[in-house]
Amino acid sequence: MPRWLNLPNLVTLVRLVLTPFIIEDILNGRPSGALTLFLCAAFTDAIDGWLARISDTSTQFGAYLDPIADKVLMSGIFLALGAAQFVPWWFVAIVFGRDLYLLLAVAAMLSLTKVRKFPPSKWGKLSTFVQIATAVTWMTRNLWPVQVLDSLAATMLWVCAGFTMWSGLHYTLRAARTLRTIPGTH
Repeated sequence: MPRWLNLPNLVTLVRLVLTPFIIEDILNGRPSGALTLFLCAAFTDAIDGWLARISDTSTQFGAYLDPIADKVLMSGIFLALGAAQFVPWWFVAIVFGRDLYLLLAVAAMLSLTKVRKFPPSKWGKLSTFVQIATAVTWMTRNLWPVQVLDSLAATMLWVCAGFTMWSGLHYTLRAARTLRTIPGTH
């Protein structure tokens, strides 16, 4: 069996497989199905890294796959919530724009430098957590539309937008520091 084909990476792949079903449930007005599947996908995000650490099966493939799965899941969820007119498009643009920006920046660094490791930052992890909390809040609000959830969901948009933009800026600053250490790039 190839080294990359291990339990932690299979758990990460489950997150990717669940994403289109969550999106379909959001777009087809099935908030309980969307929320249930999303909570399962969020659980895979919490457990895959833990499994890799405790079983000593971390791989470079997993290091690349995990953030890609996160971005596909979160961008897909917020695009679906935007298309279903649950969240405003300015918010979707911030989340999707940051993820697209990060993917393009990594692609540029891969093609133009010898940098091959892009570990998540604490701000990136925190941003992902806040995005998950925001998605859960909005899906719960769509399931049980009560005033308190309306207020919480609206507040979470701003909190999430702030963390998302800050983490994008933090990754940019970190990449600039990395590039300054590479000979010939100053």
